[in-house]
Amino acid sequence: MGKRRRSREIILKLLYQKELNEQNPEDMLEQFWHEREENEEVKIFVASIFCGVNESKDELDTWIMKYSKNWDLNRLSIIDKCILRLSVYELLHRKDIPPKVSINEAIDISKKYSNADAGKFINGILDKVSKECSK
Repeated sequence: MGKRRRSREIILKLLYQKELNEQNPEDMLEQFWHEREENEEVKIFVASIFCGVNESKDELDTWIMKYSKNWDLNRLSIIDKCILRLSVYELLHRKDIPPKVSINEAIDISKKYSNADAGKFINGILDKVSKECSK
């Protein structure tokens, strides 16, 4: 597994944990790395995305709700919501990551951590966000 995929899976786990237990993101990262060894490049990527998602949560949720027709944010599974927030953050704020990469990673991660239909749902939302962002 590549460094970026491993990083995104770590971010997903941290976002999931934060949804269940409201904690300070910096404290969460410190505790997480205290318990694990990881490459410095992975740590930097994880910290930048994880903190960015937490700082932009309201903005990200607005984008997600805009394109998730007939779905209230509270109806989404926690894992799908976290995958979407992570990926929408990348689409909006990380111009160093090609949109196709962010979308494909989200779909692949959803296949591993969510249900069979999640990939299609996530792809649909991310595709619309990506198209609007590229205008």
